[in-house]
Amino acid sequence: MANLTSFPLELWGILLELAPSLLIGLLIAGLIHAYVPPHLIRRGLSRPDLGSVVRASLVGVPLPLCSCGVIPTALGLRREGASPGAATSFMISTPQTGVDSILVTAAFLGWPFAIFKLVAAFVTGVVGGLLVNKVEPASDATTDAMTDRRDSDKDRAEGGLARIAEAVRYAIFDLLGAINTWLVVGIVAAALVTTLTPADFFAGRPWADGLTGMLVMLAIALPLYVCTTASVPIAASLIIAGLPAGSALVFLMAGPATNLATIGAVFRTLGARVLAVYLGTVIVMSLAFGLLFDQLLSNVPVQQIAHEHQKGWPSVISALTLLALMAMLGWQHYQARRAGRAQLATPRSDAEGSPRMLRVKGMTCGHCVASVKQALESIDQVTEATPDLGTGQVLIRGGFIETSAL
Repeated sequence: MANLTSFPLELWGILLELAPSLLIGLLIAGLIHAYVPPHLIRRGLSRPDLGSVVRASLVGVPLPLCSCGVIPTALGLRREGASPGAATSFMISTPQTGVDSILVTAAFLGWPFAIFKLVAAFVTGVVGGLLVNKVEPASDATTDAMTDRRDSDKDRAEGGLARIAEAVRYAIFDLLGAINTWLVVGIVAAALVTTLTPADFFAGRPWADGLTGMLVMLAIALPLYVCTTASVPIAASLIIAGLPAGSALVFLMAGPATNLATIGAVFRTLGARVLAVYLGTVIVMSLAFGLLFDQLLSNVPVQQIAHEHQKGWPSVISALTLLALMAMLGWQHYQARRAGRAQLATPRSDAEGSPRMLRVKGMTCGHCVASVKQALESIDQVTEATPDLGTGQVLIRGGFIETSAL
């Protein structure tokens, strides 16, 4: 029987391994956000050709966006003039990687695994984009030159300190704020897998090897929501338990790229044909790269892929910093949700069913906006809640809202 007393030690060990790479990756992503002008991205993605698809995948690979967060970003690129194939290429490659995920993957599984996963995400995005361009006609969208000039003027106006501050703000509140809950889930799940799964659980089991094991991982990963960074410790724990690395790669590719919410969003916004290409590409390419990995790197021993946890002071300081940031973000999200609900408890004199504007304090990032929206729309009388991060206001639509509903 597993010894549950080792669970806290496993949890702390995973934090020590994860935190340094994650914090460095978040900072790099923030710098990309602050220093790369948006109009440069729009200009290169408008044509329905191989070049746009390749550029979209190259842009998406370093961005640390989860599978749900990438959908509105890809749709935004589409509205700015990106071709359907470029938007799909971005949507497939982006959630599988990210600078933070690459560094975390290297820390847990080694650089050969991390580089192979990076190439697999890029190629999968390109293949999916090219297929979408074949089945989905492109519109004659053009880039707005006035928007480009405004972006350029803004870039020149911002100073160095302002950009660094924006990079740090974006890294903490937008990126870490969007994945902090799933990081907790992933870290706890990884510690539980390590604690409860015998060291040789997958070893010697016929169903865990080859294509069968990959299909099992695929069936688990497709409907599951797990961000790419949080999935790495889970995969590392499975490899330690004897799961072949190729099957773990399938989990790392398909898990972050898809989930039930993403599948529904793609169907509603891009149509059934794009959804079929999207899912088919992720399924086929993840299995293909899993088999290829086992062929090329099957001689890499497990103990070199999943090594002992780091215990130096930089790791300890990074782990404590990450815990503090996550606690701060969790408290802010709780306060934002509470403020939104509390304001709905105030008496209203306007006509039943008419829109109502509320002011919610504490919204600092896109994840706060999503939390407030989810909290308000969970109330039966609220049919729609539309938060605005810039103004801190929320437009509420629905019938008369009683205090008892909160």
